Amino acid sequence: MSDTGLFIDNGKCVGCKACLKACPFSALAMDGKKAVLTPAACNLCGACVPACKFNAMRIVRPAARASADAENNVESWRGVWVFGEQVDGEIQRVVYELIGKGRELADQLGEPLTVLVPGHGMDAACQALLEYPVDHILQVDDPALVHYTAEPYAAVMADLILARKPSIFLAGATSIGRAFLARVAVAVKTGLTADCTGLDITPERELLQTRPAFGGNIMASILCRRHRPQMATVRHKVLPEAEKSPRGGRIEKINAKGGHLTSRAKRLSFASEALATVNLIEADIIVSGGRGMGKPENFALVEKLAKILGGAVGSSRAAVDAGWMPYPHQVGQTGKTVGPKLYIACGISGAVQHLVGMSSAQTIVAINKDKDAPIFNVATYGIVGDLFDVIPALIRELGGDA
Repeated sequence: MSDTGLFIDNGKCVGCKACLKACPFSALAMDGKKAVLTPAACNLCGACVPACKFNAMRIVRPAARASADAENNVESWRGVWVFGEQVDGEIQRVVYELIGKGRELADQLGEPLTVLVPGHGMDAACQALLEYPVDHILQVDDPALVHYTAEPYAAVMADLILARKPSIFLAGATSIGRAFLARVAVAVKTGLTADCTGLDITPERELLQTRPAFGGNIMASILCRRHRPQMATVRHKVLPEAEKSPRGGRIEKINAKGGHLTSRAKRLSFASEALATVNLIEADIIVSGGRGMGKPENFALVEKLAKILGGAVGSSRAAVDAGWMPYPHQVGQTGKTVGPKLYIACGISGAVQHLVGMSSAQTIVAINKDKDAPIFNVATYGIVGDLFDVIPALIRELGGDA
């Protein structure tokens, strides 16, 4: 029997049901005239304890999670960890970006770089990761981890962090990374900086985390001085991917503790995003339209240019807010962050919120009739002119019918 959790004193319980009404997770029920607990549903929120007027409820919390070690002895935490996000057994591209930056940070600190890969049957994928500059791969293997579920993923990560004490923990600012890393930060009692666009090490050996703030009008630099690990999610496509450079790293395969694998949610099926959305993130070529397109019908020009180039269609927030394009096509701080080989901005002024999402593109071509538009400050090539003349001319030059 566990020595932590919620305990019910049957000698004091009178069956008044006050605890059932107080529990927000339906973790309590009646067995005859006594309250009983469903442990998997209880998250130790404590709502039932003051509700019981007979003092029959008592919570004992895990001692490790209440430890002040992270606050009082940050020097004992060492190493840089990267969350090896996988979907259907495939390591996601953001992981390779994090490996590149993680290697840089680890070298500055003189500490090892570890990739933590939860899943099942990931042997080949983990072996392939050794071709990159990593020192250590922690492969957490269990059938319950084959697909992402928040509770078991967070419990497994928190347990390993408290046991191994990495100084830095990085994850992609993806739907998965954003969903579970906050849970981990709460469990290990540390901070979390979300949606970082830059990371560095200070002279004091602390992680300097940079992210847009106040609608992208300033770049905030954040430190986590008193707690460990220093945790951050990093936007996809803002960092270059690591190049293959084996370091003779090793794989350590470990089994997750059974108690960590319970979940109140169950995956029944998975509906992927629209193809256009997926292509927008991974596309090598993106043609985006902004307020300068004038009306939704004119996006047909953008779509035609994107099609002839074999690219994806993007949009500025202004065009999405106007209802001209659906949100999945939005590029920028509140949309997708992209890093294609070629980005063509059509009628986009270049607000800082948009630039945050596309400035890492290798080549940027801007088309705008306003020669003073901010987009020209980041453009590789700028075309000052009416996009309704320029885009059809480009389509014809590329062999299309404008």
